[in-house]
Amino acid sequence: MTCVFCGKTEMSHAVCKDGHYVCDACHAKKGIEAIMRECSVTPYKNPVEIMQKIMEDPYIYMHGPEHHVMAGAALLAAYHNCGGELDLPAALKEMKTRGCQVPGGVCGFWGCCGAGISTGIYMSIVTKATPLSGNSWGISNRMTARALQAIGRIGGPRCCKRDTFTAVTEAVQMTREELGIKMELPEKLVCRFYVENQQCLGKRCPYHPEGDGGFLEIPRPLPGGEVKKSPKCE
Repeated sequence: MTCVFCGKTEMSHAVCKDGHYVCDACHAKKGIEAIMRECSVTPYKNPVEIMQKIMEDPYIYMHGPEHHVMAGAALLAAYHNCGGELDLPAALKEMKTRGCQVPGGVCGFWGCCGAGISTGIYMSIVTKATPLSGNSWGISNRMTARALQAIGRIGGPRCCKRDTFTAVTEAVQMTREELGIKMELPEKLVCRFYVENQQCLGKRCPYHPEGDGGFLEIPRPLPGGEVKKSPKCE
């Protein structure tokens, strides 16, 4: 497909019904600018509150790769505002660089939601992890795994808002447990964007205004190796 904005030609899994194609970079450009702008100046200590404000920007779409930067950037800003030692401008720049490398659609095609990956990037930045690190390497990978486990427990189809809220909530909890930095979370997280999502889980989503907060259960292996499936499993 050829991007209608920048003219770049590349392979794609998606195109609009009229045949138009927009690459990830063009899709996310203005949204990421909004993310960087807000996270550079926000005084909030609650990363969900930071994201909810950013999500009101018209260039933050219901779904899109800008969420792969947003989750980690909001966490970096809140971490900094809660006393975490961090060069925030440099950290946000690095978050943008790394997050922009995660393509759209990885939640389904790679089996690892970009919002979950974003929390791992966040953790690697604050702990200064590299491929040669020890403890920081481990905690960064465990952060991604923890976020993906929580995202996968709810089930699909994709919702960038739901997945980002879930990943960031896990990151706040793990940051407190592992690093001792106490970021804030809302007492009750209610999604304001569900009407824009044609694939919304409705009451099955823990953030839907009428949701019961329930999660899809994970199939558990029995002693003999057989998998017992929950009636809720798809």
